[in-house]
Amino acid sequence: MSPLHNHSKPPPGLAGEISGSVADMGTFLPLVLGVLALGSFDASGVLTGFGLFAFAVAAFYRRPIPVQPMKAIAALVIVGALSPGQMMACGLIIGAVLMALAASGVVNRIARLVPGTVIAGVQLGVGAELAIIGFRHLLSDPVFGVSALILLAALFFTRYRAFSCIAVVTAAVSVSLFTDPGQLAGVEVAWSLPAPALPNLGDFEAALLIAVLPQLALTFSNAVIATSAIAGDYFPEDKDRLSPNRLAASTGVLNFILAPLGAMPMCHGSGGLVAQYGFGARTWVAPAIFGALCLTLGLAFGPGAAVIMTVLPVSALGAMLCVAGVELALGKRVFDAMPSCRVVIVATGIACVALNVASGLLIGFILEAARAAYFRSKKREKV
Repeated sequence: MSPLHNHSKPPPGLAGEISGSVADMGTFLPLVLGVLALGSFDASGVLTGFGLFAFAVAAFYRRPIPVQPMKAIAALVIVGALSPGQMMACGLIIGAVLMALAASGVVNRIARLVPGTVIAGVQLGVGAELAIIGFRHLLSDPVFGVSALILLAALFFTRYRAFSCIAVVTAAVSVSLFTDPGQLAGVEVAWSLPAPALPNLGDFEAALLIAVLPQLALTFSNAVIATSAIAGDYFPEDKDRLSPNRLAASTGVLNFILAPLGAMPMCHGSGGLVAQYGFGARTWVAPAIFGALCLTLGLAFGPGAAVIMTVLPVSALGAMLCVAGVELALGKRVFDAMPSCRVVIVATGIACVALNVASGLLIGFILEAARAAYFRSKKREKV
C-alpha cells in the first residue's frame, strides 16, 4: 500500500471537509478564470452552474465527488476556438449522449471490461499529470509556491493533516491582500442572475466538429470509469451508488439542464476525488461547501467574482495539486501489483501523460491483452 494512503484512520471531521472542499481549486480556478478573462462569458451563469452541479452531487452521492470544468472544452474556449453559444451546445450534446449511454446501461458493461492494470495505469497517469500541473503553477511564483508546499507538507504527515489546506489558503490569501491591499477595490455586492439562452444550429455544428468527440473520450475514461474505480476503493460500501453508469447519468443530466444558463460543460474527475479525499473530505459537506462558494460568488458578485478569485495565488494552489497528484500516482493498486502488471501500469500512465487519458486507456488495453496472452501461452507450454 502507498505510504500516503491510510484509510483506517477515523474521519477528519469538519476541518477535513473544509480542507477537502478547496483542495481541487488548482484545477478549477485557472480554467474558470481563463474563460471569464475573455469578457464574453457570463460569470454569474458559469459560477451558478458549478454551484448547482455541486449541490446536486452532494445530495445524490453524499460523498466528495468532485465537480470540474471539462478540460478539453475549457482549453478551446480560452484560446478563442469556441464562442459562448458553442460552449452551450457542447454541454447540451455531451449531456444528451451521456444520458443515452447511461439509460442503455452500456456504461457499466464497458467499465467491467476494463482490466485493473489499466485502471491503475490511468490513476498513475492522471496523478502524474496533476503533479506536473501543480508544479507548473507553483513555479509561477516560486517563493510563494515553495513556502505553501513546505507549510502543506509540515501538516500533511501529522495529526493536523485535515487543517493543511485551510492553513495554506488562509496564509496565501492573507499574504496576497497584505502585499496588494487594493486588488479588491471596486468590487461590490451586485445581485446577478444567469441569463438563459439557447445556441443556434451553427453552434451545434461547430461544437460537434471542434470539441465534442475529444471531450467525450476524456470524460468517459477519466470522469466516469477512473473516478468510479477510485471512489469504489475509498467508499466500498457505496460502490453501487458510485457506479460508472450513475456518474455518467449525473454528468449528462446536469450538463443538459445547466448549459442553457451559461454554465461551462462540467464533469467529475479522479484527480479531484483524490485531492479532496487526501485532505480530509469524506461526505457531502465538501461539495456543498464548494457549491455554496460558487453560488455566492456568481449570484452576489457577478462580474466582480473573477477579481475576488484572483486573490488566491495560483502558486499556492499548485502546492496542493502537487501533493494530491503524488497521492493519486502512488496508489495501492500500483504498490500491490505483480511485476508483470506494473509494466502495463507504468506504460499506461506514461501514455496518459504523453498523449491523453483516452489514448492511455486504449494503449493499456492492448498491452494488458498482450500480457494476458503471453501468460496463457506459458501456461499451455507447461501443460
